[in-house]
Amino acid sequence: MIASNISSPYYPSLSLLTDLYQLTMSYGFWKTKMNQKEAVFHLFFRRTPFHGGFTIAAGLENAINFLEKFHFDPSDLAYLALLRDPENQPYFPNEFLDYLATLKFTGHIDAVPEGTAVFPYEPLLRIQAPLIECQLLESPLLNLINFPTLIATKAARICLAAQGESVMEFGLRRAQGIDGALTASRSAYIGGCDSTSNTLAGKIYGIPVKGTHSHSWVMAFDDELESFQAYAEALPNNCVFLVDTYNTIEGVKKAIIVGEHLRERGKKFLGIRLDSGDLADLSIKSRALLDQAGFQDTKIIASNELDETIISELKRQGARISVWGVGTSLVTGKDNPALDGVYKLSAIRDPGGEWNYKLKLSEQMMKISTPGILQVRRYYNNNENVADLIYDLQFPPNEKTKIVDPIDPVREYGVKKNWKYKDLLEPIFRDGKRVYDIPTLHQIRQKTMDELAHFPVGIKRFINPHQYVVGMEKNLYDIKVKLIKEIRDSTSLFSANQ
Repeated sequence: MIASNISSPYYPSLSLLTDLYQLTMSYGFWKTKMNQKEAVFHLFFRRTPFHGGFTIAAGLENAINFLEKFHFDPSDLAYLALLRDPENQPYFPNEFLDYLATLKFTGHIDAVPEGTAVFPYEPLLRIQAPLIECQLLESPLLNLINFPTLIATKAARICLAAQGESVMEFGLRRAQGIDGALTASRSAYIGGCDSTSNTLAGKIYGIPVKGTHSHSWVMAFDDELESFQAYAEALPNNCVFLVDTYNTIEGVKKAIIVGEHLRERGKKFLGIRLDSGDLADLSIKSRALLDQAGFQDTKIIASNELDETIISELKRQGARISVWGVGTSLVTGKDNPALDGVYKLSAIRDPGGEWNYKLKLSEQMMKISTPGILQVRRYYNNNENVADLIYDLQFPPNEKTKIVDPIDPVREYGVKKNWKYKDLLEPIFRDGKRVYDIPTLHQIRQKTMDELAHFPVGIKRFINPHQYVVGMEKNLYDIKVKLIKEIRDSTSLFSANQ
């Protein structure tokens, strides 16, 4: 397997994978000599995608690769030197570009490992570094985390709907570009898919690759039976026939004829694929024909715009499908095409000084950020996760800890003495050096399955899922409320200072 490398498909340096305003702000910090202030930012999301009850974190490995290679090469700096502001003056003076030429990531990062089930407002990453470094990382880190997390979550939902049956990712042709396809294949595997049709993803990530044939193979021959015979002759060890080019049931009968010839040669008739029509009815009729002919082990594969809702409904109708090929809805996150991940400043200080906590205010409570230096503690009892607590590292939980719902503060939950716990964010970088051993993709996929097994079944429902308990530690909540009041008082039109 070739090691994953986010830079290799594109360009040696990806430092310009950012928005212009990140660079202009960074220049402003440098110009005002604020660039060496130490800051803490958190990356999190506000809403669980797909109206679901959980989210699967993904994208960390590529984020690590990006950070380890983060630098501005001469061509990056030459390009920045060409940029002009609205008055046709250089955006960036040579002195600032010289500063960027030596800039590397020197800070600390803690993150939730890929494959972890996470919930709104919980930080997926905590970045503590010089302010200018934190600022330059906002756009690329969101880009590298948001989409993979979205697709891993979609895949996990689809695999739950399949109830342990094989799910193949078939989405290359509908994915958003080369990286969209590769990232989706990797993320779908993290979410539980067991293979991909994307052979480049198989090469890069070591994901098992599988495939059958398309309608064009059948159409290229004068007769459907002849096409199946030719395929069996060319690939006798990989015979899965697409049977719906003309008439599905007749196609199944012809596939059985070829399957009998394969059996006589000591070869296996692996399966048929249904790609259109009433998949429940056709699979039931196909299964009966296959079983009657003695092909009880021959699998029925289904495709055709599948997602978790359709798979669940087909299973409710008694469909005899054993392998699910899912494409467009999976690799595009079709019904929820973006995770609303955000990246917010939560604390700042002079080097070695006291932390000054920060928050972003809003008229909507859900959009008010959380101050502090945050960690997430997951409590569990009898091998089942029961609650998550967001807390400030400077005010760690104790035996009297209360969990406060940040949206509905009237809802408080006490932490029970018999509950065990683990903290979710793990050290990834210290002083710019990676201290984290990156797991294999197969280990990450297994982690996803293990994680979901330890949550109540209610959060895994697709319709009106149970709300898992997630809240803020009471002291942190009080700090947040106090800071909100202070900011509102200082900025109010009715302030005593007006």
